[in-house]
Amino acid sequence: MADDRTRRGWSPQTEDVLRRAGWRPGRSVPTSTWEAVLSERGAFVAHDAARRLLAEFGGLVTYGWPADSISTSSAVRFDPLAAAWQDERFARASREAGAPLYPVGTADEGAGFLGITEEGALHLLRDRAEPLATTIDQALDRLVTLQGAQAALWTPDVPADPSPFWRRFDMAEAGEDAGLRWSAETDRVLRAGGWRPGRAIPTDTWESALTQSGEYEIHEAARRFLAEFGAVGVPYRDSLDATSWMEFRLDPLPAFWDAEIIEDLAEQAGVDSLYPVGMRDRGNQYLAMAADGAVYAGMDSVWLLAPTPDEAVQRLTRRLGDH
Repeated sequence: MADDRTRRGWSPQTEDVLRRAGWRPGRSVPTSTWEAVLSERGAFVAHDAARRLLAEFGGLVTYGWPADSISTSSAVRFDPLAAAWQDERFARASREAGAPLYPVGTADEGAGFLGITEEGALHLLRDRAEPLATTIDQALDRLVTLQGAQAALWTPDVPADPSPFWRRFDMAEAGEDAGLRWSAETDRVLRAGGWRPGRAIPTDTWESALTQSGEYEIHEAARRFLAEFGAVGVPYRDSLDATSWMEFRLDPLPAFWDAEIIEDLAEQAGVDSLYPVGMRDRGNQYLAMAADGAVYAGMDSVWLLAPTPDEAVQRLTRRLGDH
């Protein structure tokens, strides 16, 4: 790796961390999926600086090196979708920063957001908007340093704010046609989670990122499913009981490094291939789809969640006490 060093404004340690996260010189993924979802979920307008950063680093997670309890819990996630429905928070932070901030990721287990100005200044959003550095490379260098140290700016044990999902669910109503595809309860959960009738978002970002891992080839069933339900989910809640739902998120990127696991699940299921479409149970189960639309769940072992996409959605949105 030493012979392939880039001439960037970051340290060798930062380059090691980024490469272990999946970054390579010239990396580029389309940002259309993230932009489409965020435009659904707030007054977010992408600018060129955000597109450039996400094209190069989007989808990566920096667990630090060497990995330990501090650097792992403090991982930086270049996933802008965590800021969904947080446009008011970003508006306040933008006023503090004196420039519009577009979300590009999270830090501190989601307790802090990362936002970038049109001039390329990266900020960490906690109680206030904290500028990290004057250039992206310097900001990444600082993030990696902070991630591996118990710095005052970095407090991994601070819990994230409650998800906007619960407020949205309290206000959500099932559609008039609920009951035709699935139950009224499922319809209400899906709408709170970001779905709407006729939804069709581009899947290019997810496809490109997973293709670059060299392990995944999407099929039409997964593409159709993600176009309608991608980035929909129910967040984890501490006070789980029989009236709650098991956490899930329909996003294929968490499987970036786990192609061997998905391949093993396909072999156990007796199908030619599975394409990751999400996770549930706080990352303990992958959700993956066969070419015929059947959805499987598992990690060490596999089971058929449902034979069709709609039945899988109904199953995922069923309360724990109804399983």
